[in-house]
Formats: sequence, structure tokens, C-alpha cells
Amino acid sequence: MSGFDVLTRGDVLHAALQARDYLVGAGVPGALATKDPRLWGRRAVDHSRLGWLDLPTASRGLLGQIEGMVAEARSVGLDHVALIAVGAEALAAQAIVAARPPGAGGELTVLDGGDTAGLQFTLDRLDRTLVVLASKSGVSLEGDAYRRILTGAFREAGLSERQIAARFLVVTDHGSPLHGFARQCGYRIGLTDPYLPGHFGALSAYGLVPAVLAGADAATLLDEAAEVVPSLAREEDNPGLLLGAVLGGCAQQGPEGLARDKLLLRERGGSGPLTAWISQLVAVGTGRRGRGIVAFEPPGVPVPYPDLHAVSINPAGAGEDDDTCVWGPVGAQFVVWEYATAIAGWLLGVNPFESGGAAAQEAEDRAATMLQADGGGRPPVGPPVAVDGDVEIHTDLAWRGGSDLESVLAMLLDRVPGTGYLAVASYLSGEFSGRYLAPSLARGARRPVAYGPGPGYLHATGAVHKDGPGTGAFLVVTGEPAAGDPLGDHPVPGRPYGLATLQFTRGLAEARALRQRGLPVVHLHLRDPVRGAGRLIAAARAVTAALP
Repeated sequence: MSGFDVLTRGDVLHAALQARDYLVGAGVPGALATKDPRLWGRRAVDHSRLGWLDLPTASRGLLGQIEGMVAEARSVGLDHVALIAVGAEALAAQAIVAARPPGAGGELTVLDGGDTAGLQFTLDRLDRTLVVLASKSGVSLEGDAYRRILTGAFREAGLSERQIAARFLVVTDHGSPLHGFARQCGYRIGLTDPYLPGHFGALSAYGLVPAVLAGADAATLLDEAAEVVPSLAREEDNPGLLLGAVLGGCAQQGPEGLARDKLLLRERGGSGPLTAWISQLVAVGTGRRGRGIVAFEPPGVPVPYPDLHAVSINPAGAGEDDDTCVWGPVGAQFVVWEYATAIAGWLLGVNPFESGGAAAQEAEDRAATMLQADGGGRPPVGPPVAVDGDVEIHTDLAWRGGSDLESVLAMLLDRVPGTGYLAVASYLSGEFSGRYLAPSLARGARRPVAYGPGPGYLHATGAVHKDGPGTGAFLVVTGEPAAGDPLGDHPVPGRPYGLATLQFTRGLAEARALRQRGLPVVHLHLRDPVRGAGRLIAAARAVTAALP
């Protein structure tokens, strides 16, 4: 037994069984088990891109090194890990830590530029904090800002430059730009395989090092993963093959001409880091060449849709609304979902190991250019096309009716294609989340709504939005710093801008990058984030209430 089960039924079962028979007939399970890159065509995939299949065993070599670092950190009272990372590098570690048993020692705080609460939490525990900077390439704009702020805080606390360097650990690819930078700074360095796809690296140093430093049990995690690996070489009783057939089989066009390329993820106790990790894995692994699978959380799917199928993760039982249920510990979840994503990519005719970095990098490069061009000041956005109270409305979309927020939201909802979706990206600090808007907007659009905080959400899933089916419409929300947030516009040492300007610029750059690809975008800027958020939520509800 592999310790992992997949149960599916109904129309999804029919599509999955057809896809599985096709996969077995084509020899895909055996070829993938032997890491044959020719599955994706000659020269399309290098053998080394399949190294993630070996991580349940290969990563055991990390344990001794990590245990030594943990003992050293605990001996000097460092039990709080501040992880500076965006996207896949952050989500796996969060999922591992979230799966710890209650009472496990250590804490993990992710600093990704989405909220200043994590930074405040870290500054309040500075004497107990070890900083892990994780990136496959260079330092992101947010990573640079947080590194500078924490370095300055350590200096103010009286640490010497040598002591400060000892508080930083960099996890990056061998030979990456960050590798050279870390050596110059004297930071401790953990190196990974540069050929390993980032979205398939949950059991590499990216996921394991920060999680173990924060108190996770890596040995048990790897045992869970290793237990399921033998089943992935089989043609029968292969949970990864069945789950991949579910994902890829549904995403292909069915006999009625409709592809079920929307995925609702339910996680017991509510959506968490594992759900977010799966969403980015599937988005990057399948989102290109006009194809891809978009994942949603329950608040954005108030009613069933014919092009969506639901997958429940570790449910208490097989619920009536669940097309597919998967059961397994987090280590096995990582391996099976990675395998399933590779299978789905093969069925869709895309290279699942291709990095999604280009889609994410274009917005960051645009933001960096804007910050440089404006000398660190707030980049010009142009006059709003309308203002409703504390909310500025920016869009190049035309609409009929009033200039109020309800009219603009109704126009955007009308732009969502019949087989599309709406995505809400919020670049705000504080309690506001797209979760509050999703149910009303989904009812108004009669389509599912995805959401997440920027820059992490679109950094992690941008591949499917920008290079996938192209059926998304986007609501980007930025805002001024909250009046009671002391870190809302914290200056970035050595840079001519603060956190608020950086966050606004990132949101503006993302809105422009989406618009440049011909996607419908509305950018709302909240002059007062509290009143503006309330007005936005009320407008979304009003649009829904006005529907026939």
C-alpha cells in the first residue's frame, strides 16, 4: 500500500479512465518512472528536469546539514524563521510547517511583500530571528527591500556586520546571480540543482530548509514521500496516474465541446498553504500554449459550473459535491501532485517542467523600470477615468452607464467570457482580501472567481493567466497605506522609495502587463483603504443584488 488514495466518480471518472487507458497504452507510466525525457519530444525536456522524482531519497543527504544548523540556531535562541521568498519557494515551506503536529517548536513567517504584518511580527522577534532568503535566480524587489530593512534593524540592535551575516541563510541554485551576491555578503549558502524546476522543488532545499529550521520533521516528510514512490511506476493502483488522468482528461475538450479546465480545491478546515502550493504547481505546470488549468477556492465558486471539477484534499468522507477525493500525508501529497501535473501536461501537449518565471518576471522588470525612471517616487498612473468616493477607477475598457463603482464592476463582469473566470489581485496591507469580494463577484459574473494577495498570487500562478487559455478578466486593487500602520510606507534603506510605493508600483506594473496581453483589466486605487474597501465590498454586493 502506498498510503495514498484517490477516489473519483461520475463524468470525471469516465474522462479519467479513458485518459488513463490512453496513458498506459502509450507507455507513459513506465517511461516517466525511468525519467525518459523523450515523453515530451526530442530535446524538449532534459533528463535532469525529472530529478524531482528522486528527491524523497536524494534529499535525505540534506538532513544532517539541516539538523546541524537547527542545533546551532537553537543554541543561541533563534527559533523564528523569516522566509523571504515569493511563489513556489515560499509555498512549499508554508505547507510543510502547517502540517506539523500541535506543540512543535519554532515559527515561520513568510515575507513576500503582500502585507506588513509579517514584517512587524519579525521585527518584534528580531532577537530570535534567522532570515532565509530563497530564490532560484536573483533577489526580487520585495526580497531586496526586506533584506535591507532587516539588515538595518539588526544594525540598530547592535549586531556587528559579521553577526548580521550569520543571521542570513541563502537557498538558491548553484551559479545563480543570488549565489554570487550571497558569497559577497558572507551569508551562509544552501545550493540546489539549477536544472530542478522550481515548481517541482517542494522536497528540495527550498521547501525543506526553512521548514526544518522552523521545527518541521523532515525525516517523516521524506518517509511519507518515499512510501508512495514505488506505486508511481505501476500501471494499476497508481494514484498519481489516476489523479493526472483526472486533471488532464477533464482539461481536454469533451464530446460536448467543453473542457473542464477549472479546478476547485477543497481542503479540510479551509484553504491553506497546501491548496496554494497545488494551485501554483498546476498553473505553472500546465499554463502555456493557450492551454492550462486554473485552480479556485470555495469562496469563489458559490455554485457548480459545467467546466469545473472539484477535488477534496483529505476530506473526512467523500462528500456529495466532490468529483474527486485524495487522501494522504503532506509528503505524499507533494510527490503525487507533482507526478499528476507532469501527466496532465503530457496529455495537454505542454512541457510541464518549463519555468513560469518569464510570465512573473515581466511585471517585476516593468516595476523595476518604473521605479528607476521616477527616481523612487510614485510612478504616474494618469488621471482616473472615474472616482467613486475614496476609490479611483483606472481602465481602458469602455462602458455605458454611470461613473459609479457598481457600473464599472458590472462592465467588468460582462467582459468575463462564458468559459472564463475573474481573478482579483489585491496589493494592500491589512485585513482586506479578495475572499470578501469573491462570492458576490462570482454570482454577478455567473463564473468562478480566483483571488490572492499581490505580488505572490500572480507571481505564482501568472503562467496560466498570461500564457494559458486567455479567458481571464482581472481586478487589480491597490491602495494608500492604512493610517494606523506604522510600517505602511517604511523606507527601504539604500533605495529612494518605501514599501507603499513599491507595493503600488508592483500592482500598477501587473495591471499593465495583463492589459498588454489583451486581457480585460480594471485597476482600482483606494485613497482610503478602510473606507475604500468597504465601498468596494458594498458595490460588489449591489451588482449581484441588481441581477434578475
